[in-house]
Amino acid sequence: MYAVVKTGGKQYKVAPGENLKVEQIPADVGAEVVLDQVLLVGEGDAVRVGQPTLAGATVKATVVAHGRGEKIRIFKMRRRKHYQKHQGHRQNYTELKIDAIVS
Repeated sequence: MYAVVKTGGKQYKVAPGENLKVEQIPADVGAEVVLDQVLLVGEGDAVRVGQPTLAGATVKATVVAHGRGEKIRIFKMRRRKHYQKHQGHRQNYTELKIDAIVS
């Protein structure tokens, strides 16, 4: 069984038992999170697609950890103008363990 959920403006394909890194969610480590924007649920050949979401379908997950991603280096330059700008960014994330898909 698998599902496609939307969280943090992105879509993720999830299955029970998987770990998933998503945009930061304000929840404590060990807390249970319910993702209710389920776009698709599939099991074998049977696939249910929502328009845009499936009514009554949820994904239950547990917060494993919070962290920060790899550093991304941003470099801007204008040639022949003596302009260079260096900047870095690390995106915060929440790691979830998918427990169950309720459809």
